[in-house]
Amino acid sequence: MKFIADFHIHSRYSRATSRALTIENLYKWAQLKGLQVIGTGDLSHPGWLEEIQEKLEPDGSGLFCLKKEYADAVQSEICKACRQPLRFMLSGEISNIYKKHGKTRKNHNIVFLPSFEAASTFQAALERIGNIRSDGRPILGLDARDLLEIVLETDPQAHLIPAHIWTPWFSLFGSKSGFDAIEDCFEDLTPHIFALETGLSSDPPMNWRISALDRYTLVSNSDAHSAQKLAREANLFDTELSYHAIFDALKTSNSERFLGTIEFFPEEGKYHLDGHRKCGIRWDPKTTLEHKSICPVCGRPVTVGVSHRVEVLADRPEGAMPESAAPFYRLIPLVEILSEGCGVGPASKRVMQSYEALLTQLGSELAILLDLPVEALEKAGGALLAEGVRRMRSGEVIAEGGFDGEFGAIRLFEAQERESFALQTGLLPGLQSKQRSRRKKSVSASVASGQASRPVPPLFNKEHGVSRKKNAYAQETDSAAETDSAPSVLQAGSEELLAVLNPEQREAVLCSAPTLIISAGPGTGKTRTLTHRMAYLVKEQLAAPEQLLAMTFSNKAADEMIARLKDLLGPRIAARILVKTFHAFCAMVLRERGDAIGVKQNFCICSDRDRRSLLKQLYPDLKKKLLTQYLDGISILKNRVIHAGDTEAVDQFLPQAREKHQDFFAAYQAYERALQERQLLDFDGLILAVVTLFEAFPEILSEYQQRFRWISVDEYQDLNAAQYTLLKRLKGPALGLCVIGDPDQAIYGFRGASREYFLQFRQDFPDAVAFHLTRNYRSTQLILNASHQVISHASDPQAMELWSDIVSRSRVEIYEAPTYKAEAEYVVHEIEKMLGGTSSFSLNSGRVEDDTIETRSFGDFAVLYRLGAQSHALSEAFQRSGIPCQIVGQASLYEHNEIREILACLWLLHNPDADFYDDQVAHPLETRAFLEELRPICSSLRVADLVGRIAEFCMARRVATAASKQEDRIKALLRRAVPFETRLQDFLETTALRKEIDEYDPRAERVTLMTLHASKGLEFPIVFMTGCEETILPYQRDGKKLDLEEERRLFYVGMTRAQEKLILMRAKKRFLFGQSVHNPPSRFLNDIEDALKAIRSRHGKGAFKRQREHPQLALF
Repeated sequence: MKFIADFHIHSRYSRATSRALTIENLYKWAQLKGLQVIGTGDLSHPGWLEEIQEKLEPDGSGLFCLKKEYADAVQSEICKACRQPLRFMLSGEISNIYKKHGKTRKNHNIVFLPSFEAASTFQAALERIGNIRSDGRPILGLDARDLLEIVLETDPQAHLIPAHIWTPWFSLFGSKSGFDAIEDCFEDLTPHIFALETGLSSDPPMNWRISALDRYTLVSNSDAHSAQKLAREANLFDTELSYHAIFDALKTSNSERFLGTIEFFPEEGKYHLDGHRKCGIRWDPKTTLEHKSICPVCGRPVTVGVSHRVEVLADRPEGAMPESAAPFYRLIPLVEILSEGCGVGPASKRVMQSYEALLTQLGSELAILLDLPVEALEKAGGALLAEGVRRMRSGEVIAEGGFDGEFGAIRLFEAQERESFALQTGLLPGLQSKQRSRRKKSVSASVASGQASRPVPPLFNKEHGVSRKKNAYAQETDSAAETDSAPSVLQAGSEELLAVLNPEQREAVLCSAPTLIISAGPGTGKTRTLTHRMAYLVKEQLAAPEQLLAMTFSNKAADEMIARLKDLLGPRIAARILVKTFHAFCAMVLRERGDAIGVKQNFCICSDRDRRSLLKQLYPDLKKKLLTQYLDGISILKNRVIHAGDTEAVDQFLPQAREKHQDFFAAYQAYERALQERQLLDFDGLILAVVTLFEAFPEILSEYQQRFRWISVDEYQDLNAAQYTLLKRLKGPALGLCVIGDPDQAIYGFRGASREYFLQFRQDFPDAVAFHLTRNYRSTQLILNASHQVISHASDPQAMELWSDIVSRSRVEIYEAPTYKAEAEYVVHEIEKMLGGTSSFSLNSGRVEDDTIETRSFGDFAVLYRLGAQSHALSEAFQRSGIPCQIVGQASLYEHNEIREILACLWLLHNPDADFYDDQVAHPLETRAFLEELRPICSSLRVADLVGRIAEFCMARRVATAASKQEDRIKALLRRAVPFETRLQDFLETTALRKEIDEYDPRAERVTLMTLHASKGLEFPIVFMTGCEETILPYQRDGKKLDLEEERRLFYVGMTRAQEKLILMRAKKRFLFGQSVHNPPSRFLNDIEDALKAIRSRHGKGAFKRQREHPQLALF
């Protein structure tokens, strides 16, 4: 069966599309156009898929038809001559924006699926990655290769075709962000690519010039953003009408089944030629090269179009045709032919009446343009129409090439010709036509060749002898593949190990003193110095790997240190070094020797939510606010090494506790007893228990002192009293201790941390040698200068003058928004602008300049804020924009009920006596019986397998609410369990001891939204700091004393996260905690000298005004 198919379209859920894009409207217009198969478009959008499932039904072949009740409702709008069976295919376009091989890549891909079940699975997979609800064509920070992998895993019959492969900004080969070879994009999965979409700005002959594309079937689709644009490009088949048959024809390129394509005239595509739309410059590739790609009007690089890009990659001359070439037919939409004939716009009433009359009399648009004899057209529509179609079919057209986002123009007649035909016979006999004289549009003097009449090349005159030489980009790919990876640094010896260090770092690494303190400002290489010192000790045989202990404050920091040690020493030696967080180290000690103080080896570690549940069980009538105060008070006491039985110390450190509630002390004691009875330890109790153990049993302390002869501590300025006491115990007279940190980044005073331990280190250890790291490898010198000015205003400044050889003219930008919502919108707008646009809409709407030259990816941006409540407006703005983001510190995975139940089961497997967790499972007796069956094989099963089995058991007994989201969360837990193999205890401890920063995923191609506290230790090329206002930054809690110095240090930490660009923002009006407030600008902004600032503000709707570079801040 012969039929025509258009696979790539959109729904009304995509940006910049018609609101009339409904299933019924597509059904109607597809038949008017003459299509038998169309894509649904936008299959990844939940709202559109829901509508598809409501209105379409499977036909049993992998395709879908409109349900009868919906088809009947629209049937009267389709003229009888056009009516024919229509099938839908599940399809959708995905926008991938990510960084690869050192360059930001933006490419679009079309996905095809054979069933609703596959579509639901695919949606769920994408929603775990990014926002699929804001745009029918979702923007994902996902490598195109990984998207293909997801497609292949979704269903064996799922397929992916790269879309409009030559578009400059958003395509596989695009000049702005594409690749030079398909293999560079899809890597090992390239064999699964069998077809390529040419796009509107290229046609098959242009693609034939690249021999590497010979093995792919070239397809063409309309990429319609309105139903009327359907079939402007399409595909011709002669197969059975089924999903499998269509793709089998595409995979095999069988000329008897895939009959070729219907093409736009490529000159009409909006990126066919090079140029600058705003400057009126339109060039062919030769002219562009003559001008070295620089626009003579504005001096910026011109937008390189498809013709130019093809010329760069081509290894064949123009006119070459491979043996596999399929026929193609260039068409002009019927309304455009009628529009030119009538001398009025294509959407005018007169043109549409003529269009409807022709379809009613002759049949579908494609039949008129492709098949009907010219004589029949002349009889029905007049000589002008007949001659226009004849010229179109023979390629006798007048072309003005599109460029830089502006569609080109294809004309069939000169003005005088049209008037002549109209006078002779008119257009459409029976319909009166008033010809209006139209001024001939002049062609720019800069328009190059290609504007003249261009005949269709002979389709079936197979030419031989075409050059088959290997092109340049293929040679580069081969040579890259042959390059051996460089050996690790340490394998070349200690000298090479030290060679990567600067003099300050090298001096610290080589120091032979037993006790070191290293003051290291932000970005000066703290982790590098610490790990290189440890590696040097091992390499020079000054210490055995087992004698080294490194302690950090987060799992993320520990993982990074382990990874660096593996690079320096190799995995086997690095595995012998103990790198733990303080709390993980203490958990290890308690499992090894905790029995001496009554702590059983299989104790459980309770989460913050478990702590709250436990205290609530003990005091069910305790109000929420007081419950929180009690738990905070208990944490403070434990961090100050104060036991529940130490009444005097409690009164000393919490003098107000008894005034607020007489039973606080009793509550602390009851809480501790409840923990012991249930074989639980809380987060803060881990360190307190080990300090108690070492004090009570000096011989056990001695064991660990003998075991760990060299101790390294990261972020020493963040120690609290309990951690400080622990280190003082561990540091014996013969032990080596190296600590590193920055007192100006001490920001955890509210948790009991004190920078005083850093400042008094040399009093505690008089033999200590001090070093300073002052070279910054992260930020520009200007950012360092500005941040130093802020921190140097502290009451007791400790700040070192940092220096960097990274120079930039970019000042610290200070932006004032009228409202907090405008602040959020500005962040989104600026990110979109710096990305160079996230969609064609960004470019065409003027939101983004076409000549943006920065190559950014989503992961380059961080948006920081003082309070979690500030994230709501930002999150909403990102949601609306479709820009993918990760919000660090949002509801943790482990807070969801189904995850808590699975973890409770795992704790019960680990410790059957921990009956506290019985309350966290839905069916305690049934669950206990299930776990007893599992227990005999528990130790031999991988943790991920245990999670899977328990999840299956629990979910079968749960009421199915939001099942897909629960399933996604369980899959996330499974992924986190995989690295632990069979180490259940390690998995449970890591889970229990996770901090906010551990939720940050640096591999995610998303904008990061996080609190200033969570940002510590991270870096981003571009940083937005929002809420730079009094009462927010510095934060003034109601009824509490302002800790101005810690807030200043927090501001400093935020500023020094920025590598290249820093934007400090404030809103005149903000709604926070249920109140509308007008805050003055933060006092910290005044600390930055005017010469380092560039102030911007918003004036009126949508108008951004850049003020002079350094006005007084009073302008706010």
